[in-house]
Amino acid sequence: MGRCRLVSDIGIGCIAVGCKKLKLLSLKWCVRITDLGAGLLANKCTLLCALGPKSKSVSSRLDHLKLKKAIENPNGQTPKSQFSLPSPVSRLTPTMADKKKRRRAASSSSSESDPLHFKSKLKPDSSILQTLTALKSASASSSSSRPASLSSLNLPTAFREVSDLPLSSIQSTIESLALSLAHSILSGAGFSFSVPSRASANQLYVPELDRIVLKDKSSSRPFASVTSVRKTTITARILQLIHQLSLKNIHVTKRDLFYTDVKLFQDQSQSDSILDDVSCILGCTRSSLNVVASEKGVVVGRLIFSDNGDMIDCTKMGMGGKAIPPNIDRVADMQSDALFILLVEKDAAYMRLAEDRFYNRFPCIIVTAKGQPDVATRLFLRKMKNELKLPVLALVDSDPYGLKILSVYGCGSKNMSYDSANLTTPDIKWLGVRPSDLDKYKIPEQCRLPMTETDIKTGKDLLEEDFVKKNPGWVEELNLMVKSKQKAEIQALSSFGFQYLTEVYLPLKLQQKDWL
Repeated sequence: MGRCRLVSDIGIGCIAVGCKKLKLLSLKWCVRITDLGAGLLANKCTLLCALGPKSKSVSSRLDHLKLKKAIENPNGQTPKSQFSLPSPVSRLTPTMADKKKRRRAASSSSSESDPLHFKSKLKPDSSILQTLTALKSASASSSSSRPASLSSLNLPTAFREVSDLPLSSIQSTIESLALSLAHSILSGAGFSFSVPSRASANQLYVPELDRIVLKDKSSSRPFASVTSVRKTTITARILQLIHQLSLKNIHVTKRDLFYTDVKLFQDQSQSDSILDDVSCILGCTRSSLNVVASEKGVVVGRLIFSDNGDMIDCTKMGMGGKAIPPNIDRVADMQSDALFILLVEKDAAYMRLAEDRFYNRFPCIIVTAKGQPDVATRLFLRKMKNELKLPVLALVDSDPYGLKILSVYGCGSKNMSYDSANLTTPDIKWLGVRPSDLDKYKIPEQCRLPMTETDIKTGKDLLEEDFVKKNPGWVEELNLMVKSKQKAEIQALSSFGFQYLTEVYLPLKLQQKDWL
């Protein structure tokens, strides 16, 4: 082997194992052989008496080992020494038994780490339906024992709440207000509006009702002040337009209202904000003003209701579902055999549930506002809850904004706290996706998103809210989210399969009663 320059210790090891009677071997140019290969030759080839000119990489260790062997074993027999090196062949070619053991260990560990193994934990649908039936019964009994209004609590602080008023009442209220303003102007005092303050400091969370309410504090909006003259003018203009609507008994959208005087309003957000002020001034709900938002929310599932006299069956609306009417006063005669209402944040998750006919497997009504909840969807959800006595389970993203959307449905928004009695649906249960689900259901790292500084700040602000502090489970989940600095959307479950949401995740959640 004098010219075999590429031979390494592995090749020499094979020779040492297979040619134990080797007596002479030349390693002159075998530069890749080290003391390891030479040691193997010394251990296995006991008859080897010469290596010829040795390679430079081989030290005197070979001579030392052979001398030691000659002293310990003068008869030439090779005893098994505790210092003998393993055969390179045995190291590189494991036995079939070893391979089977490794495969068995790998398969058992991978089955535990495989997210799809959760499907094997599912019980028959009949068992899950029994759980949902018990939940519906508990929800029906608890809803009847909840106090109906603030007046029944006898709280020391005065609050302002609005109610649904007929158009005739709104018309007379506006006319009386206009008459008082005319008297004020004729007396030389000018005119101003007394507007209820909707600032954050004037709002309070009432744990007994589980919603945000508006305190009874007002501020003056004079026409003679430079800082408020424009808002006063817009307020007067909005009152004029509302009076026209009450006379004609017609409905318009907020966008229509804005385009009646674009130069004055300048931006729709300004006219929308003044519209809420007008609702507070008149003491009526915004829907009583005959001003509605464009259709946004949709519903599908086990629900039949009357829409302005037309009977609508939501099981026959296809994948797109039925658009929630903006005029909630035309919805009546709700009928359902559902066991619960599933409130979904995202349109994508709603489409998956609707296409898979999830409401047929587990009788339910599926509702979504496609993001931020609008007034019509909030009113519709509350109407279903009150008339059908069904529990509401929410499916939102695992981020601070998903929890904020859930809180708007349940506790109300600060912007419309004056109408929280009509817009909120208390006792909504947080079904998912929760921060603890990311590890529990082994959501892949590539499907998780890092939280931004704004996300973290929003999460910490939510931890300071009273409606969050009331629920220890929410606090625990939010703390985990802020600590891990990770968020995920509902669509992250699609990494295990597009139907994983409807076939594994939600059924297992319902089976385990895993909601907060």
